[in-house]
Amino acid sequence: MEHVLPPAEELVILDHELARLDLRRSQLLTRRTWLLSVLQAPGPMPAAPHTRPPARAGAPAFPAPPFTAPSPPVRTRSAQNVLLTLGGLLLTIAAIAFTLVSWGQMGIGGRSAVLTAVTVAALTAPAVLLRRGLSATAEALGALASVLMVLDAVALYLVAVPDVGGLGYAAAASAVLAVLWGAYGLLLDRLRLPLPLAVVSAQLPLLLWAWAAEADALVFSVALLATAAADCAIAVWCKGVGVRATAGAGLWVTGGTGLLLALVKSLSAGGPAGASAPAALLLAGAVIALAGARRAPVALAVAGGVVAGLAAVAAVGGVLTAGMSGGWAVPVYLVSGGLLLLGVRAPLGRPAAQGLAWAAGAVAAASVLFSAAPVAVVLVGPVSQLGRLWSGAPHEGVRSSLGAAGLPWQEMAAAPVVLLMVAAALGAVYRSWEAMARWAGPALSPGPVWRAVAGASAVVAGWAGLTVLPPALNVSHTEAVSLQSVLVAGVLTLAVGALRAGMTGVAVTAWACASVGAVGVALLSLASEPATYAVFGALLLMCAAAAAALDAPGGPSRAAVTVQAVLACAAVVCAAVLSAAFGASMGLAVYEAAPVLLLVPAVTAGLGARLKGRPVALPLELTGGAVGLAAVVAALGDPPFLALVLALCGVLAAGTALRPERRAVAGYLATGLFVLASWVRLSASGVSSPEAYTLPVTVPALVIGVLRRRRDPSASSWTAYGAGLAVTLVPALIAAWGDPHWLRPLSLGVAALVITLLGARLRLQALLVLGGAVLALDALHELAPYVVQVVGAMPRWVAPALAGVLLLAVGATYEKRLRDARRLRNALGRMR
Repeated sequence: MEHVLPPAEELVILDHELARLDLRRSQLLTRRTWLLSVLQAPGPMPAAPHTRPPARAGAPAFPAPPFTAPSPPVRTRSAQNVLLTLGGLLLTIAAIAFTLVSWGQMGIGGRSAVLTAVTVAALTAPAVLLRRGLSATAEALGALASVLMVLDAVALYLVAVPDVGGLGYAAAASAVLAVLWGAYGLLLDRLRLPLPLAVVSAQLPLLLWAWAAEADALVFSVALLATAAADCAIAVWCKGVGVRATAGAGLWVTGGTGLLLALVKSLSAGGPAGASAPAALLLAGAVIALAGARRAPVALAVAGGVVAGLAAVAAVGGVLTAGMSGGWAVPVYLVSGGLLLLGVRAPLGRPAAQGLAWAAGAVAAASVLFSAAPVAVVLVGPVSQLGRLWSGAPHEGVRSSLGAAGLPWQEMAAAPVVLLMVAAALGAVYRSWEAMARWAGPALSPGPVWRAVAGASAVVAGWAGLTVLPPALNVSHTEAVSLQSVLVAGVLTLAVGALRAGMTGVAVTAWACASVGAVGVALLSLASEPATYAVFGALLLMCAAAAAALDAPGGPSRAAVTVQAVLACAAVVCAAVLSAAFGASMGLAVYEAAPVLLLVPAVTAGLGARLKGRPVALPLELTGGAVGLAAVVAALGDPPFLALVLALCGVLAAGTALRPERRAVAGYLATGLFVLASWVRLSASGVSSPEAYTLPVTVPALVIGVLRRRRDPSASSWTAYGAGLAVTLVPALIAAWGDPHWLRPLSLGVAALVITLLGARLRLQALLVLGGAVLALDALHELAPYVVQVVGAMPRWVAPALAGVLLLAVGATYEKRLRDARRLRNALGRMR
């Protein structure tokens, strides 16, 4: 009969078995980790960790499982390298100390014997160590041998040839050491240090020989470029990574320094003959850079192409511009940089070809940067006309108008030529983009974004070149203004055409250039009255025509909508300037010309009604409103005119409120303007009792409000009663604040209290807010003298103490006060 354990006992047995299996799994994982560390670590096999006796005969023995994570073993190679490095350093220090301190205590034979024996031993020991597999020890002794060889060279100089020049001996010693280290590294190719040391030592001989001979900069450049050529050959043909990296670093240092010296000699040459030798060196450096780029990584190959391209441009340009003035040399360098693009088709490799293209772009950018100074002068100079309004155009030319007559324009005369050349080249690339991409082949393969960049850059360069052309030629002021106006019209036409064709980048760039040019020509036109009318009238027509041309029937793009709105606003500004100029021509004072300015918002209000539903309507009307605000500011100097302007603005706002989409804002604005105009009129007339004039307006206004509320109970109390109450309450409050008697403040307080109570009883927001505000201000006026007396009689510490108590009280009941404020806001919001 089969015996079945109870569930509780069977569960205990299962738990014990599972725990034993977990323990066994931990033992196996620990053993596996130790075996992996043994296989990965070089050198003799380490001893196995502590083990336990086998559980039974024939079973494999495993190490006892640790109950804590074992600490990682120290890597044998790392510890060995540390020990060898320390030992090599100590031996090197000892050798240096022996050479410098104990050298004089020995004879010539002893010195030679000691140094020769130690050096030979240090040189031969690595070969033996390498055969036995002790590569780290061999490296340490090889480094020590290298230091000893340098010390041998120093000792030989001190003993054998102390009268020889130090620089010449150092050059010869570095050459010999380079050869010896190179041969030693080739014989023991498993050592990593000798060959890089040979490359480092090879950087010095030619440079030190030139220094010893006191040669000029051209000879130094030859020495450095020859060294760079050797570095290039090593970097290209050698196989070791360390050797190639060392040679590459030396190539950049020596080659770059040699090219800079040759460039300085080329720029300072007095004629083509003197620039020929530096040009040859620059071309040699370009060849070296291209040769090094053949097997270099991609980034370094591109950099080599850039260096080669710039060196070639400097060589050709230096010969062609030798003895030429600085300004006119720039176009020659620019053409030379453009010819670099022909090298894209040469079999140089894709990275080097890209470097040549980047070099051509760098030359073009430097040429444009040279032209930036005169462009900045032309753009900033018109601001000076703001201090000479209608003073007459200067007769010396447009340079005087710009305040730049004393600048060296002979040096800057080439700026428009450079800019127009860049613009023509970029424009040709933009127009023939597909053909250029096919011609360049896979070497460049530019994306479509570069086409947009080329088009936008062409527009900027062309506009800048034509902008700086009049001052470069020093034409008259009138001719310059005419040319700039034509340029603005042309660039604006280009922007409109590009937007309609979908070329957003070119269009936005052209529009920005046209805007900057329009500001400049507008400022220049302020020199004379006829020019102001002519230029601002032309700008008005240009902006209006361009905005109308962008109103495409199929729906303009977002960029077109933005440009159209800005053009419409610019047209409004031009119209406002023309209105102000008309007032000045008529001899009107500033406040007298304010009503003339209101013609502009009147026209914009009419255009807004005609353009209803179009995106340009709102910016147009807002700009007109800004002109109306300017008219109000202009009329501040004369209260009667201010009242007239406010009333006219109210009429315009009331007319705009007839349109349903503008009624919500324009209606309140018209009401406020009418009320404000009446107050200003009363104040300007010296009325001391404004109630006699305002009550006849308030009563019928309130009656109309009652009828409106009766017909439409949902109408707001502000619409029905706000204007009528404000017409009387605000002037009465102002008069009460200036009245020294008690009757007017008392009457106003009673009326405000009645209005407040009616607002609270009838739940009318306008009555409650207006009445309460007037009542509070009136009470404040009456209590102010007594408050001042009380405050003056109190000690000074009472005020901050009361403020502190108030803050404490508010802070302690902050949540309750917040709830009360929300309830008050909600209660006011529920009122009509």
